[in-house]
Formats: sequence, C-alpha cells, structure tokens
Amino acid sequence: MISIKNLLTSEELFKDDIYEIVDLANEIIKSPLDFSHMCEGKILGTLFFEPSTRTRLSFESAMIRLGGSVVGFSDANVSSSTKGESLQDTVRTVSQYADIIAMRHPQEGAAYLASLTADCPIINAGDGGHQHPTQTLTDVLTISQYKDSLENHTIGLVGDLKYGRTVHSLLKVMNLFDNNNFILISPEELKLPQYVKEDVFKDKQNYIETTNLDEVMDKVDILYMTRIQKERFFSMSQYTRLKDSYILDKAKLKRAKEYMIIMHPLPRVNEIATEVDKDPRAVYFNQVKYGMYIRMALIVKLLEANNA
Repeated sequence: MISIKNLLTSEELFKDDIYEIVDLANEIIKSPLDFSHMCEGKILGTLFFEPSTRTRLSFESAMIRLGGSVVGFSDANVSSSTKGESLQDTVRTVSQYADIIAMRHPQEGAAYLASLTADCPIINAGDGGHQHPTQTLTDVLTISQYKDSLENHTIGLVGDLKYGRTVHSLLKVMNLFDNNNFILISPEELKLPQYVKEDVFKDKQNYIETTNLDEVMDKVDILYMTRIQKERFFSMSQYTRLKDSYILDKAKLKRAKEYMIIMHPLPRVNEIATEVDKDPRAVYFNQVKYGMYIRMALIVKLLEANNA
C-alpha cells in the first residue's frame, strides 16, 4: 500500500510508491474492464480555480471509467469564492459530498492548505508555479511504456525551466532512479533556479546546462519540450522576446537518436512544429492518454490508503 494519504507534492513520492502506482496503471491499460466498477458509489470532487483542459478532463474521465461519479467546477467564478468564501471553507464543504478531491489553484501551497481542513484525500492538480505531481506521474508512466526501465537515461528538458512546475517535479522524481543524467536547455533568463538545483541534485553532478539545443540533440534519450508560459510573465516584452527560443522541427530531429522519445506536458503553442506529430518518436498525445490511466491508478490507491 502506498505511504501517502494525499498527493500534494512530488517529494512525497518514494520509489516504491511510484512503482506501485505505475504497476497498477499498467494493469489498467491491459485490462480496463476489470477496473470499470472499482469506484462504484464513490465521488470525485474537481475544484479547478485555474483553467485546465487535459488535467481536469483526465481526472473526470478516470473516475468515470472506474465506475464513479464527478462533481465540481472548472471556473472559480462559478464558485462561492466570488462571495468571499475562503479556500478552506470551500474544500471542507466539498469534502462532505466527495470521497476524494482533485484541485488546481493559482496560488502556491493551496493544495497543502486544502489538506488541512478536508475530510477526504486531496490531489494537487497544480498549484501556481509550484507543483504538478500527477503530471509527473503521467510522465513517468509514459517513460515506462516506451523505455524498458526508469533508469539509465539522458533526459533533455527544453524551454521554461524557471517557471515550469512540470520540469521541477519531473527532475525530482527521475533523479530518484539510478544513473539518470539531465541536460537543461533554456535561455539564460529561464534557467533552472539555483534553489531547485540544490534541492534536486544536492551532491550529484549529473546535469549540464546549455542554451543550444542543436549541439546536444544526439545525446538525448528522452526529449521533454515545454512551452514558454505567457501566464507566468510579468513583462509582455520579455515573453515576446523569449517565446520562440526553441522550435522543434524535422530538420532539428535529423541529429536525434532513432529511439529517442519526444514528450510535452501540453498545451503546446508553437515549440513543436505540427510536422513532428507524424514522427514515430513523438509520444506527447499518447502521454495524454497515459495521464488518464495514471490518475485512475492514483485514485484507487489513495482511496485504499484512506480506507485502510
């Protein structure tokens, strides 16, 4: 049984937890009908105070495919927060209706705050620029599907490494596994923050930094592209200057390994040309599907852990 009662940050996940959730997701992928009644009579509350398409719909699809039901909102403007209700009161109220809650919020630490008053498990579906642990589990499941192991990879992370919560979480989790090396590719202004480096790598020296994607393309086993996030910038002029820093196209892929995989947490803007979608190394739309399966596994495991 997994060691956590909520999933608030990627740091809470131990290797054994990750393997347990990924193994269950693989079972669901192989035999989805065997799990179609697993959550009958259970309700997922989806509290999305920030816009989302993939994450919200994947959570809802996950619960429905498990035989459960969904209540919630996808816009904070239709919640009682517009009347001044506190986050804690909203969460405590919804936890009277739901057996488990998935919440996205623009403020860092909101998921932790919610967990203090909720009467059911809380899943952090993204809190500002801080954490997005279920995206990390999605990424790990995707890697496990296309690679034989979660170890012994060179992972190139491209784009917004400063504000990218998916990048920060993925680094922390993949660095739990042996002999993974990282290439951090970004403009100088969007480099991985020093505090994240110190937290993730500690005494390890298993990463390099560069601004040049082309010069490291042939070294990468897993290429993790990210968009330059307009919503994280205070200066529109800086966003405009940086938004097209890296655009992956067929020409750039000529130097890439034959069995490299290309991942992206989505949504993309123009950092991956649509011509790349047909390349067999492009797995980012399958990554979306794996996001639903990993959330199915996580819901089952958290409900088990809280009912033990």
